[in-house]
Amino acid sequence: MRLSRRRVSLSALLVLAACSSNPKPPPSGAGAVKIGKPYQVAGVWYTPSDDRNYDQRGIASWYGPGFHALATANGERYNQDDVTAAHKTLPMPSWVEVENLDNGRKLVVRINDRGPFVQGRIIDLSRRSAQLLGVDKVGLAHVRVRRVFLDKLDMPPMPVVAAASPAPPPVVPKGDIVFVQVAALSDAGRIAWLTGYLGSFGPVVTEVAPSGLTRIRLGPYPDATAANAVLAQLRAAGYSDTRLIPSPPMP
Repeated sequence: MRLSRRRVSLSALLVLAACSSNPKPPPSGAGAVKIGKPYQVAGVWYTPSDDRNYDQRGIASWYGPGFHALATANGERYNQDDVTAAHKTLPMPSWVEVENLDNGRKLVVRINDRGPFVQGRIIDLSRRSAQLLGVDKVGLAHVRVRRVFLDKLDMPPMPVVAAASPAPPPVVPKGDIVFVQVAALSDAGRIAWLTGYLGSFGPVVTEVAPSGLTRIRLGPYPDATAANAVLAQLRAAGYSDTRLIPSPPMP
Protein backbone atom coordinates (compact mmCIF):
# COMPACT_ATOMS: atom_id res chain seq x y z
CA MET A 1 0.00 0.00 0.00
CA ARG A 2 1.32 3.48 -0.84
CA LEU A 3 0.22 7.01 -0.07
CA SER A 4 -1.13 9.48 -2.64
CA ARG A 5 1.74 10.44 -4.94
CA ARG A 6 1.32 14.21 -5.43
CA ARG A 7 4.50 16.29 -5.31
CA VAL A 8 6.24 19.42 -6.55
CA SER A 9 8.89 19.18 -9.24
CA LEU A 10 12.41 18.80 -7.85
CA SER A 11 14.11 17.56 -10.99
CA ALA A 12 17.11 19.80 -10.31
CA LEU A 13 17.90 17.63 -7.33
CA LEU A 14 18.50 14.43 -9.30
CA VAL A 15 22.00 14.21 -7.88
CA LEU A 16 22.98 10.66 -8.60
CA ALA A 17 22.49 9.86 -12.26
CA ALA A 18 22.88 6.13 -12.67
CA CYS A 19 25.27 6.48 -15.59
CA SER A 20 27.83 8.49 -13.59
CA SER A 21 30.56 6.87 -11.52
CA ASN A 22 31.39 10.15 -9.71
CA PRO A 23 28.12 12.05 -9.18
CA LYS A 24 28.23 15.74 -8.28
CA PRO A 25 25.56 16.65 -5.71
CA PRO A 26 23.65 19.94 -5.72
CA PRO A 27 23.86 22.31 -2.73
CA SER A 28 22.31 20.72 0.34
CA GLY A 29 19.88 23.58 0.76
CA ALA A 30 18.50 23.45 -2.78
CA GLY A 31 14.79 22.95 -3.18
CA ALA A 32 11.92 22.85 -0.69
CA VAL A 33 12.02 20.28 2.08
CA LYS A 34 8.86 18.43 3.09
CA ILE A 35 8.58 16.68 6.44
CA GLY A 36 4.84 16.22 6.63
CA LYS A 37 2.27 15.56 9.31
CA PRO A 38 1.62 12.23 11.08
CA TYR A 39 -0.27 9.84 8.82
CA GLN A 40 -1.90 6.44 9.05
CA VAL A 41 -1.54 3.45 6.74
CA ALA A 42 -3.33 0.13 7.38
CA GLY A 43 -4.02 1.10 10.99
CA VAL A 44 -0.42 2.10 11.76
CA TRP A 45 0.57 5.71 12.51
CA TYR A 46 3.83 7.18 11.21
CA THR A 47 5.31 10.49 12.39
CA PRO A 48 7.74 12.15 9.95
CA SER A 49 10.64 14.01 11.55
CA ASP A 50 13.95 15.64 10.68
CA ASP A 51 16.02 12.95 12.42
CA ARG A 52 19.54 14.12 11.67
CA ASN A 53 21.09 11.14 13.47
CA TYR A 54 19.04 8.45 11.76
CA ASP A 55 21.00 5.19 11.62
CA GLN A 56 19.00 1.96 11.43
CA ARG A 57 19.32 -1.62 10.23
CA GLY A 58 16.54 -3.61 8.64
CA ILE A 59 15.27 -4.98 5.36
CA ALA A 60 15.36 -3.13 2.03
CA SER A 61 12.96 -3.86 -0.82
CA TRP A 62 12.51 -2.13 -4.17
CA TYR A 63 9.79 -0.93 -6.51
CA GLY A 64 9.79 -0.40 -10.24
CA PRO A 65 7.49 -0.93 -13.24
CA GLY A 66 4.19 -0.87 -11.39
CA PHE A 67 4.87 2.67 -10.13
CA HIS A 68 7.02 4.15 -12.92
CA ALA A 69 5.85 7.68 -13.89
CA LEU A 70 3.32 7.88 -11.06
CA ALA A 71 3.51 10.73 -8.54
CA THR A 72 5.53 10.18 -5.37
CA ALA A 73 4.64 11.49 -1.92
CA ASN A 74 6.44 14.82 -2.46
CA GLY A 75 4.89 15.46 -5.89
CA GLU A 76 7.65 14.30 -8.24
CA ARG A 77 7.20 11.76 -11.00
CA TYR A 78 8.70 8.47 -9.93
CA ASN A 79 11.44 7.37 -12.31
CA GLN A 80 12.53 3.81 -11.63
CA ASP A 81 15.89 4.60 -13.28
CA ASP A 82 16.76 7.43 -10.86
CA VAL A 83 18.82 6.77 -7.73
CA THR A 84 16.06 7.40 -5.19
CA ALA A 85 14.18 5.62 -2.43
CA ALA A 86 11.09 5.72 -0.23
CA HIS A 87 11.22 6.05 3.56
CA LYS A 88 8.42 6.20 6.12
CA THR A 89 9.50 9.27 8.12
CA LEU A 90 12.63 11.08 6.86
CA PRO A 91 12.28 14.48 5.16
CA MET A 92 11.82 14.72 1.40
CA PRO A 93 14.29 15.34 -0.02
CA SER A 94 16.98 13.99 2.26
CA TRP A 95 19.90 11.71 1.60
CA VAL A 96 20.89 8.41 3.16
CA GLU A 97 23.76 6.02 2.70
CA VAL A 98 22.43 2.52 2.17
CA GLU A 99 24.85 -0.31 2.89
CA ASN A 100 23.89 -3.77 1.65
CA LEU A 101 25.07 -5.92 4.56
CA ASP A 102 24.72 -9.03 2.41
CA ASN A 103 27.37 -7.98 -0.13
CA GLY A 104 29.10 -4.88 1.24
CA ARG A 105 27.95 -2.43 -1.44
CA LYS A 106 27.17 1.16 -0.43
CA LEU A 107 25.20 3.86 -2.22
CA VAL A 108 23.91 7.35 -1.37
CA VAL A 109 20.28 7.75 -2.44
CA ARG A 110 17.76 10.58 -2.30
CA ILE A 111 14.51 10.11 -0.36
CA ASN A 112 11.54 11.37 -2.36
CA ASP A 113 8.66 9.05 -1.43
CA ARG A 114 6.93 7.29 1.48
CA GLY A 115 7.07 3.56 2.20
CA PRO A 116 7.57 0.64 2.49
CA PHE A 117 4.56 -0.16 4.65
CA VAL A 118 5.61 -3.70 5.55
CA GLN A 119 6.80 -4.57 9.05
CA GLY A 120 10.57 -4.95 9.26
CA ARG A 121 11.33 -3.10 6.03
CA ILE A 122 12.99 0.27 6.46
CA ILE A 123 13.59 1.51 2.90
CA ASP A 124 12.12 0.96 -0.55
CA LEU A 125 14.71 1.45 -3.30
CA SER A 126 14.11 2.55 -6.86
CA ARG A 127 14.91 -0.10 -9.44
CA ARG A 128 18.22 1.57 -10.35
CA SER A 129 19.24 1.89 -6.70
CA ALA A 130 18.40 -1.79 -6.23
CA GLN A 131 20.49 -2.73 -9.26
CA LEU A 132 23.51 -0.79 -8.02
CA LEU A 133 23.22 -2.34 -4.56
CA GLY A 134 22.63 -5.87 -5.86
CA VAL A 135 19.10 -6.09 -4.49
CA ASP A 136 17.09 -6.26 -7.72
CA LYS A 137 17.53 -9.98 -8.37
CA VAL A 138 17.00 -11.21 -4.81
CA GLY A 139 14.21 -8.74 -4.04
CA LEU A 140 15.15 -8.12 -0.40
CA ALA A 141 18.40 -7.41 1.45
CA HIS A 142 19.66 -6.71 4.95
CA VAL A 143 20.80 -3.10 5.01
CA ARG A 144 22.08 -0.29 7.18
CA VAL A 145 20.48 3.09 6.40
CA ARG A 146 22.34 6.15 7.68
CA ARG A 147 21.37 9.82 7.23
CA VAL A 148 24.03 11.85 5.42
CA PHE A 149 24.36 15.51 4.42
CA LEU A 150 25.76 16.45 1.05
CA ASP A 151 27.67 19.52 2.22
CA LYS A 152 29.64 17.30 4.62
CA LEU A 153 30.05 14.32 2.36
CA ASP A 154 32.78 13.34 -0.05
CA MET A 155 30.60 11.45 -2.47
CA PRO A 156 31.94 7.91 -2.99
CA PRO A 157 32.01 6.39 -6.45
CA MET A 158 28.93 4.34 -7.25
CA PRO A 159 29.36 0.57 -7.18
CA VAL A 160 30.45 -0.80 -10.51
CA VAL A 161 27.89 -3.28 -11.77
CA ALA A 162 28.96 -5.46 -14.67
CA ALA A 163 26.41 -5.43 -17.45
CA ALA A 164 24.90 -8.86 -17.84
CA SER A 165 24.82 -10.41 -21.27
CA PRO A 166 21.27 -10.28 -22.62
CA ALA A 167 19.48 -13.56 -22.24
CA PRO A 168 18.63 -15.29 -25.51
CA PRO A 169 14.94 -15.19 -26.41
CA PRO A 170 13.02 -18.23 -25.29
CA VAL A 171 12.52 -20.93 -27.85
CA VAL A 172 8.79 -21.18 -28.36
CA PRO A 173 7.85 -23.95 -30.81
CA LYS A 174 4.55 -23.76 -32.54
CA GLY A 175 1.83 -25.15 -30.32
CA ASP A 176 3.49 -24.23 -27.00
CA ILE A 177 1.41 -22.68 -24.26
CA VAL A 178 2.99 -19.28 -23.49
CA PHE A 179 2.82 -16.80 -20.62
CA VAL A 180 3.88 -13.15 -20.63
CA GLN A 181 5.86 -12.33 -17.49
CA VAL A 182 5.61 -8.69 -16.41
CA ALA A 183 7.36 -8.52 -13.04
CA ALA A 184 8.59 -10.38 -9.97
CA LEU A 185 7.76 -8.51 -6.77
CA SER A 186 7.93 -8.98 -3.02
CA ASP A 187 5.61 -6.27 -1.68
CA ALA A 188 2.04 -7.48 -1.19
CA GLY A 189 0.58 -4.03 -1.84
CA ARG A 190 2.41 -3.65 -5.11
CA ILE A 191 1.48 -7.17 -6.18
CA ALA A 192 -2.19 -6.42 -5.56
CA TRP A 193 -2.01 -3.08 -7.41
CA LEU A 194 -0.19 -4.45 -10.44
CA THR A 195 -2.40 -7.53 -10.62
CA GLY A 196 -5.47 -5.31 -10.75
CA TYR A 197 -3.95 -2.94 -13.28
CA LEU A 198 -2.87 -5.70 -15.66
CA GLY A 199 -6.37 -7.15 -15.77
CA SER A 200 -7.17 -4.80 -18.66
CA PHE A 201 -4.48 -6.54 -20.77
CA GLY A 202 -5.67 -10.10 -20.19
CA PRO A 203 -5.95 -12.89 -17.59
CA VAL A 204 -3.43 -12.46 -14.77
CA VAL A 205 -1.77 -15.35 -12.93
CA THR A 206 0.68 -15.19 -10.04
CA GLU A 207 3.28 -17.69 -8.91
CA VAL A 208 5.63 -17.62 -5.91
CA ALA A 209 9.20 -18.35 -7.00
CA PRO A 210 11.76 -20.22 -4.83
CA SER A 211 13.36 -16.82 -4.07
CA GLY A 212 10.13 -15.70 -2.39
CA LEU A 213 9.26 -13.18 -5.13
CA THR A 214 5.83 -13.36 -6.71
CA ARG A 215 5.90 -13.66 -10.48
CA ILE A 216 3.10 -11.76 -12.19
CA ARG A 217 2.16 -13.11 -15.60
CA LEU A 218 -0.53 -12.81 -18.24
CA GLY A 219 -1.88 -15.86 -19.97
CA PRO A 220 -1.80 -18.62 -20.84
CA TYR A 221 -1.80 -17.98 -24.59
CA PRO A 222 -2.11 -20.77 -27.16
CA ASP A 223 1.00 -19.74 -29.12
CA ALA A 224 3.80 -17.18 -29.42
CA THR A 225 1.85 -15.09 -31.94
CA ALA A 226 -0.95 -14.38 -29.48
CA ALA A 227 1.49 -13.79 -26.62
CA ASN A 228 3.63 -11.43 -28.70
CA ALA A 229 0.63 -9.21 -29.38
CA VAL A 230 0.15 -8.73 -25.63
CA LEU A 231 3.91 -8.35 -25.13
CA ALA A 232 3.94 -5.43 -27.58
CA GLN A 233 1.07 -3.71 -25.77
CA LEU A 234 2.80 -4.02 -22.40
CA ARG A 235 6.12 -2.71 -23.68
CA ALA A 236 4.34 0.23 -25.29
CA ALA A 237 2.80 0.91 -21.86
CA GLY A 238 6.29 1.14 -20.33
CA TYR A 239 6.88 -2.41 -19.13
CA SER A 240 10.17 -2.86 -21.00
CA ASP A 241 11.28 -5.90 -19.00
CA THR A 242 8.24 -7.95 -20.04
CA ARG A 243 9.15 -11.25 -21.72
CA LEU A 244 7.64 -14.52 -22.95
CA ILE A 245 7.76 -17.61 -20.73
CA PRO A 246 7.00 -20.98 -22.34
CA SER A 247 4.92 -23.24 -20.16
CA PRO A 248 6.91 -26.23 -18.87
CA PRO A 249 6.01 -29.54 -20.53
CA MET A 250 3.48 -31.73 -18.80
CA PRO A 251 5.01 -34.69 -16.87
